[in-house]
Amino acid sequence: MKGLEAFRVALDALRGNRLRSLLTTLGIVIGIAAVIIVVSIGAGARERIESQVEGLGSNLILVVPGQFDTADLSAGAAAASTLQRSDAELLAEVTGDAGAVTARLSSGAQVRAGTTEQFVTVQGTDQNLPEVFTRPVADGAYFTASDVEARRRVAVLGSRTAEAFFPGADPVGRQITVAGNRFRVVGVLAEQGESFGVSQDNEIHVPITVAQRLFALQRVDAFAVKAPGAEAVPQLSRELQRALEAEYPDQAFSAVTQTQILGVIGDILGLLTAVLAAIAAISLLVGGVGVSNIMLVSVRERTREIGLRKALGARQRDVLVQFLVEAVLLTTVGGVIGIAIGLTGSLLVDRFSPLPASVEWWSPVVAFVVSAAVGVFFGVFPARRAGRLDPVVALRAD
Repeated sequence: MKGLEAFRVALDALRGNRLRSLLTTLGIVIGIAAVIIVVSIGAGARERIESQVEGLGSNLILVVPGQFDTADLSAGAAAASTLQRSDAELLAEVTGDAGAVTARLSSGAQVRAGTTEQFVTVQGTDQNLPEVFTRPVADGAYFTASDVEARRRVAVLGSRTAEAFFPGADPVGRQITVAGNRFRVVGVLAEQGESFGVSQDNEIHVPITVAQRLFALQRVDAFAVKAPGAEAVPQLSRELQRALEAEYPDQAFSAVTQTQILGVIGDILGLLTAVLAAIAAISLLVGGVGVSNIMLVSVRERTREIGLRKALGARQRDVLVQFLVEAVLLTTVGGVIGIAIGLTGSLLVDRFSPLPASVEWWSPVVAFVVSAAVGVFFGVFPARRAGRLDPVVALRAD
């Protein structure tokens, strides 16, 4: 039987049982659509996080206590910080630029302005943060080195915090209360957006010396260091780590670069996407089993037809090809429908939900190939059974 004729016969057979054919392909449609949507969401999440990390700057180094291990995340568990504000001088000596090092201490506190009260993230830092993290000030100015040393109660608001406490008004020069202590607003940061799902605009910056007294702490959480260029990051990160470990022989420290952060995040998202895609692919297996069952039913229903064809000279291979084409046609049609639903669903998720979605070019191609492969794999057994029927026995069948 020629390929074109086998395709025509298969198409006629499927048309003759439209409802059954539609229900048979349903598992394939759901499986293909689910896999494409899951992969798209995973790719979109990876792109969003990569853009957020890259927004920190390719030459940024985060110096943190504890051991950061990209191969074993459990080894990088948070450690109690032994870092002191005075360590900034040590890191500045290594870097060669005192303005390229900034300390950070983060906590949360109740903040009130007038009758408005909210729980806000308070960042204790120093005058170098706008330069190190590239955080421009939209209104007013950032606090100065003298503010830090004199422990002045001054604050710089994130854009969302400023709007929440002073809607439609200029916050600069106004008073706010942080954990029961009054602060004078000296500036408002430009809008920054989210980083790792946390808004950087819903926070308040105060001098780190004031934050230490406010939260009754002597330590700092971490240091951020801005390397002269991206090419200097690997060497500088090693030097920073060695300097701190020499200062604190019994403590471990890590100098985490953007490349390491992206590597860990990529591994986690890749694993999560693979697990979710595998779960979604189970419906493909179920759909394949359904195709095999329906094809076996079709063989039984068309036993006399098979016997007649073989009696008229059709070879075993011709009958096998005919039923195999039917199975592949079922799954490929389901695959095409599933691809269309998956692409549409990915676009809708990206546009109307908080989840990002980015369609990978290879996912529809792989989906189509997989759907055809499912048809071949689950169609072989019914097709071989049809091809092996004895024509005499088949013609006598009821």
